[in-house]
Amino acid sequence: MLKLQLRFLSIFAPMQKQRVFLLLNGDFPKSIPNLAVYHIICATDGAYQHLKKHHITPDFISGDFDSIEEIPKNIEVITTPNQEYTDFDKILKILYKKGYTNVDVFGASGKEQDHFLGNLNTAITWKKKLKLTFFDDYGFYFLADNVTKFTGCIHKTVSLIPFPKAKNITTKGLQYALKGEDLKLGKRIGTRNKAIENNIEITFTKGNLFIFINK
Repeated sequence: MLKLQLRFLSIFAPMQKQRVFLLLNGDFPKSIPNLAVYHIICATDGAYQHLKKHHITPDFISGDFDSIEEIPKNIEVITTPNQEYTDFDKILKILYKKGYTNVDVFGASGKEQDHFLGNLNTAITWKKKLKLTFFDDYGFYFLADNVTKFTGCIHKTVSLIPFPKAKNITTKGLQYALKGEDLKLGKRIGTRNKAIENNIEITFTKGNLFIFINK
């Protein structure tokens, strides 16, 4: 997973020195990436138990701490009790204020699926300020820019999911090409396409489009 992650980041998102590992309280990844490549490690309060179990000490945790039995004393704890926002949204706000903009998110999917959909919605609210890449045991996914280029995914499954719609989509390097076409939830989406070239380019003019790349 890490090899694919690094190749993806080298093309799609310019390498930044201050990359963030963020763990949410979804499914904990079966394979933990090389944490040495990250400048900071953090987690929401519900996810902290997984880091503790694997003897990983984060730089800080945040949340309302309604799902943690004992608040640790050896790491920074940032309490965010405002119930108007999710723990994911609140920790992104903390990271943004700290000056971090390149965040790898783990544990965003799995468990209750309403949380997963809520996390996708949160990604959209932060798309102009943060570069978020989500990783799970099946691959990775991200909210596309209007012009998105990436490499290293030949023969892999690539899905284009509008949220809720994206207009005038054109693709290069996929088996089933789109040529100025629209996708919309409830009408047409772009699941289970295939990368037939090493270099992929996807453009669209309006809306929100998630790209899922499976192993």
